[in-house]
Amino acid sequence: MKRVFTVLLCLSFFSVIQAQSNRDIANVYIKRAKEAIESSIDFSTALLNFNKAMKYTDTILDRKVASLGASVYLEVYHKQPSLKEQLVYLEKAKYYSNQYFILAKNRKSEEYISNTEDFVYIEENIELVKNKLKKIEEERLRKERELRRIDSLKTVWQGKSNLLSIAVDSVYKFNKNKVALFSKDGFFGAINDLGEILVKADQYKDAIAFDGFMIFKNQAENPTKLYNFNTNDKIGYQIPNITDFNMLSTHYGKVMLPRGSGRLVTYPNNSNQAFIYDLNVRKTVRVGNLEAILKSLKKLEVIDKFKKDGEVKVGKNWYKFGGNLGGGIYPLYALEGYSLKGFLCSLDGRFLDVSSSYQYLGSFYNNKYEAIQAEKTVWVNQNGTKVNAASDEFEKYTGASKIRKIKNGNYQITQEGVIVLGKEKLANMADFLRSFSKK
Repeated sequence: MKRVFTVLLCLSFFSVIQAQSNRDIANVYIKRAKEAIESSIDFSTALLNFNKAMKYTDTILDRKVASLGASVYLEVYHKQPSLKEQLVYLEKAKYYSNQYFILAKNRKSEEYISNTEDFVYIEENIELVKNKLKKIEEERLRKERELRRIDSLKTVWQGKSNLLSIAVDSVYKFNKNKVALFSKDGFFGAINDLGEILVKADQYKDAIAFDGFMIFKNQAENPTKLYNFNTNDKIGYQIPNITDFNMLSTHYGKVMLPRGSGRLVTYPNNSNQAFIYDLNVRKTVRVGNLEAILKSLKKLEVIDKFKKDGEVKVGKNWYKFGGNLGGGIYPLYALEGYSLKGFLCSLDGRFLDVSSSYQYLGSFYNNKYEAIQAEKTVWVNQNGTKVNAASDEFEKYTGASKIRKIKNGNYQITQEGVIVLGKEKLANMADFLRSFSKK
């Protein structure tokens, strides 16, 4: 029992010594804090020393120490980098000020009055900083709500934008008549510069366009169906079945470019006649005055002999007269079978052999023929001499529409920044958002 008592006594003695030591250390720092203020009005150094003193102080028992704490925190709060940190310092100043009033007894002393004034000043600044923080928070919340509203409007705009897009694989250039070819899932169609479908892309796997006409083919090579769309009057129709022209033919063969005259030339199989079609009047063009033409060619010594059934002799060879391409050039076929042998030029009697010159010629227009030579397109004049390429008379687009591919892979048409699709319109996102900010 004596041993336990001795231990407790020692512990008690040690605690007293430790407490005394902490107070001494705290007093040293308090003294330094006061000196920093009195000698150089350095409240930052004073605060540093005050806080070191507080590490060795459990409870403030001296009103002057409490007053010092309130004073140093009050003097340096405004130097803190943020309002939140300033508020922390002001709350600390208020805490030590309250500690002072707990310890102060003489309410009439100048010290008490001065601390009361400081307390009021602290309270006022706490309210001021809190109001600033409140406004900042309100502004943050306002901006957050505004961002959510803008995000919502962007979602609305994006939805409308997607609805005003065209789900196709590609859109080609618009022509003078504001029409363009487009493709989708391997098929071709026609569309205007407002995004309205004029010919659906569901039957024709190939298409050619020239001089305002669009010819759609059910297959790229040797098509069995042709469809013409005239971009001038926006009217389309299926070209008559090739069997209406020749019962033995099963496809149109090589299809040449349509020309500004409205003439289309193809070379069907099992035929010794070129298929020539007038796209404007929707009629097959046949030679109605064959004998007169042949007599004229004989007179011009372009052919040596002819028969009434359309056989002509050029040099040592006999051919089947195969139609009139215009401009004085005529296709000639073999007497046996249906092979195209060449083209007779009435201008100078030149014979353009398919084996050594051109395999196909199109219709004559503006002093030029489209010609196919070794699977490449060239342009020739009336005696087969190569000339500069013919220009598409309807190639230049003068409208306001611009086509662009958007992120989802669809295409969109804009006019002066406004998205259009038929009669529907949508301002660009910036203008769309701006229109709502005004409301």
